[in-house]
Amino acid sequence: MRPHGSMLTIIAPMVITLALLSACGTTPTAQAPTAVADSNGTTTTEQVGANKLPVVATFSVIADMARTIGGDLVSITTLVGPGGDAHTFEPTPEDGKALAGAKVIFENGVEFEAFLNDLYSASASQATRVVVSNGVALQPISAADHGNSAASNSPASSENDPHIWHDINNAIIMAEHITAGLATADPANAAIYQANGAKYTAALKELDSFIQQQVAQLPVERRKLVTSHDTFGYFAKRYGFQIVGTALASASTEASDPSPAMLADLIKQIKAAGVPAIFAENISNPKLMQTIADEAGVKLAPTLYTDALGDPGSTGATYIDMMRYNVTTIVAALKG
Repeated sequence: MRPHGSMLTIIAPMVITLALLSACGTTPTAQAPTAVADSNGTTTTEQVGANKLPVVATFSVIADMARTIGGDLVSITTLVGPGGDAHTFEPTPEDGKALAGAKVIFENGVEFEAFLNDLYSASASQATRVVVSNGVALQPISAADHGNSAASNSPASSENDPHIWHDINNAIIMAEHITAGLATADPANAAIYQANGAKYTAALKELDSFIQQQVAQLPVERRKLVTSHDTFGYFAKRYGFQIVGTALASASTEASDPSPAMLADLIKQIKAAGVPAIFAENISNPKLMQTIADEAGVKLAPTLYTDALGDPGSTGATYIDMMRYNVTTIVAALKG
């Protein structure tokens, strides 16, 4: 995953904006931004209270965890909102202002947020950065290992897979980092964060059991996944699935469109695997997956939530909602 070329174009105006704020004796945290909810991946910020801890989360999954653990004590800015794609996200000066006003920043790491280092430097933020993937047993990206001979299309085939949250054990580690990060940034309320974190961890363990129960309904020979990009590696390993292939043959949606030969190869693999359905993702246009499904003679299943949550009120509005919806959708579609 590579930094976007347009990053340089945002740094200069961002620095100027922050300098003006400083000269006026006003910091971004003194403002009271209004909550925004959209499915385009734009920054969303909750109303800032006088005594709330200002927190930035890089994308919606982490934001939901931080919101659950932090409760009313935190004000969270989400850089890549519901339905947004962190792989292709391009920050704005407003995002830099959010970082400058934050006390703590929660990020996935594993090169998932290619935009973040430059944005952080340009913002002159003093916020503590907490990498929630620390301690996770990372898996290498290798589409070939998943049975996809089109692996050469992946620009990140030798790197580690950043999509750690699809394994609940990893989500528990993420929650632990968020709990500790909030407690360190706001020690007066540490006990509350720790209690909320423990409660959330218990809910995640129940979720893991639910997923295993759902998967147990599906015969082993039907536990085969075809998706838009390589996002379910951790899910597959934890819950016993095989990744037959992906349309982009990459762990990043920045990969180039597949060639006709690569599509033909994937369609052949789908037919050979005997899967009844393949899956599009909420961060990608489903047209390519519909074309593949039509050519392979299989169904395009309901869209899964992968690298982002759904909008508020949707079936994927929270991380727990997202995971429950994904597994029930996968099992129902693959039962045939």
